[in-house]
Amino acid sequence: MNLYEIIRRPLVTEKSSIDRDANNTVTFAVDPRANKVEIRRAVEQIFGVRVLDVHTMRMPRKTRRVGRNVGRRPEWKKAIVKLAENESIEFFEGV
Repeated sequence: MNLYEIIRRPLVTEKSSIDRDANNTVTFAVDPRANKVEIRRAVEQIFGVRVLDVHTMRMPRKTRRVGRNVGRRPEWKKAIVKLAENESIEFFEGV
């Protein structure tokens, strides 16, 4: 799997912003097939930072209703990456 396919997008929420400031962690939506070692390698090589720890969790699919029609959103995987001290990712600085 390509490094840029593993990391799909950053998750910028109120909870992830508080966690970023308090614990120096960043949150990403990642490919569901990726494991912790691949996520660590992708973040280190793409952003040039040192990763201390990676926590992953699968987010369940949700049902979505529009009138009579019922659909489902796909399940996805979230990764919380703890960075080393004095390390940061630039696109999170202005958020």
